Amino acid sequence: MDHGPRHGYGIIQEVTTLSAARVTLLPGTLYTALDRLTAQCLVEPDHEEVVDGGLRRYYRLTSDGLGALRAETARLRQLATAAETRLRALHPRTA
Repeated sequence: MDHGPRHGYGIIQEVTTLSAARVTLLPGTLYTALDRLTAQCLVEPDHEEVVDGGLRRYYRLTSDGLGALRAETARLRQLATAAETRLRALHPRTA
């Protein structure tokens, strides 16, 4: 999988693929999030190109964005582990 810059539709497709189609981003939601992430210096525009008469802007993670992604991944992993621990306590397996 290429981890280079992505344009909006490419991001939407990748989210759909990574989530096995459980998450579908709408363009308005994505571009609002990209604007917020850009303001936080977590992503930045990489380049633009004209495709079929329309402007396509590519974005990439910044080093701060990569750090934030790693931290959020660790946080979600801890939450999942805590939930699994709680489920095992509530419903222990019987031998």
